[in-house]
Amino acid sequence: MNPRPTTAVNPDLDWSQIRETVLMLNLAVAQLKKSMSEGEDSVEVLAESMTYVMEQMGAVQQEVTALPESEAKSSIMEKGQKMSGKLQSIIVAFQFYDRMTQRLTHLSESLSSLADLIGDPRRLYSPNEWSNLQQMIKSSFTIEKDRRMFEALLSGMSVAEALEINVDDQERKAAPDADDCVELF
Repeated sequence: MNPRPTTAVNPDLDWSQIRETVLMLNLAVAQLKKSMSEGEDSVEVLAESMTYVMEQMGAVQQEVTALPESEAKSSIMEKGQKMSGKLQSIIVAFQFYDRMTQRLTHLSESLSSLADLIGDPRRLYSPNEWSNLQQMIKSSFTIEKDRRMFEALLSGMSVAEALEINVDDQERKAAPDADDCVELF
């Protein structure tokens, strides 16, 4: 559905809070999509650069191991291990970014589906349509913690309570679940 322009500034007899809501939801979707596309270019450059650095570090490590034992060799090996540790930190940060992007993509799609539902008078007042939307959103979660948070919110918990569930889950687990890990390389 293509919503008509806002008339909130100069309301007429056809003014509708539903149309205004759809416009604001579409704004949120557009902002999310724009932010994600701007971030993708930078992350792609960073990922390519990191891959190059890792390849070069591997080549340097091979050359250094062929050198005779010396203080310089030990120093280079030690620095290489520290750099390798920092690269692991970068990979974790990329995994966070990837998870965040997954969530923002999901949010964008969910808001768009919600706007479509709200904007269609034939579907707006149908409990079955709302249930279908909720099931579609729930089935599209790829992160179990997000699915549990969604279920908590639908059961009537407040946002603060649902977020607390996620915090409690994180504190209970020192190691991430398999579905929490995102492999980039």
